[in-house]
Amino acid sequence: MSFINSNAKEIHCKIVYYGPSLGGKTTNIQWVYQQTSTDAKNKLVEIGADVERTLFFDFLPLNIGDIKGYKTRFHLYTVPGQVVYDASRKLILKGLDGVVFVADSQEERMDENIQAFRNLEKNLEQHGYDIRQIPMVVQYNKRDLNNVLKINELRSSLNPNGVPDFEAVAAEGKGVMETLNSISRSIINVLKGGQI
Repeated sequence: MSFINSNAKEIHCKIVYYGPSLGGKTTNIQWVYQQTSTDAKNKLVEIGADVERTLFFDFLPLNIGDIKGYKTRFHLYTVPGQVVYDASRKLILKGLDGVVFVADSQEERMDENIQAFRNLEKNLEQHGYDIRQIPMVVQYNKRDLNNVLKINELRSSLNPNGVPDFEAVAAEGKGVMETLNSISRSIINVLKGGQI
C-alpha cells in the first residue's frame, strides 16, 4: 500500500526482505545502504533482538524517474529470520508493496528456506495478500560457497510462481542491486497501472 506525500511530491513504497535466519537479508540491506548516495537516503535504523535484528531505511533512487510528477521513495525492511519472531514478521509485512525472498543456497539450509517461504505465504494471506499477485523477487544467496544446490533445485521449491530470480553473493554485492532494481521496477509498473 503505497503512501502519497503530496507536499513533497513523493510516493512511498515498502519493500520487505524475507527469508530464513542468517540467509543474507541484512547483508543485502547494508550493501544497498552503502551504495546509496548520502543525500538520497535516511539513517539506517536497527531494532535489535537477542540474536536477530530488523533493519530499515528509506531512500530516493535518482534513476527510477517519476510517476505523474511524483518521485518514488523506497523504504527497505528486513524481517527477523527466526520463527520465534513471527509476530514481528507479520507486523513488518503490513502495508508492503513488494517482497524479496532471500534464500540461503546451501544444501543443509533447504528445509529452513522452505519453512520461511511457507511462513511468508501464510503471513501474507493473513494480511489479505495473495503471493501470486504482489510484486516479488527471489534471490538465491551465498552462491560462492561449495555446498550449494543447483539453481533448478532451488527454483522448483522456492519459486513456484516463476517470479524474477537472481543468484547472489550479498557479502560481495553480487546480485544485490539487480534484485533491488527488479523489485523496484515491478512495483513502479503496478503503480503505473500495469501488471506484475
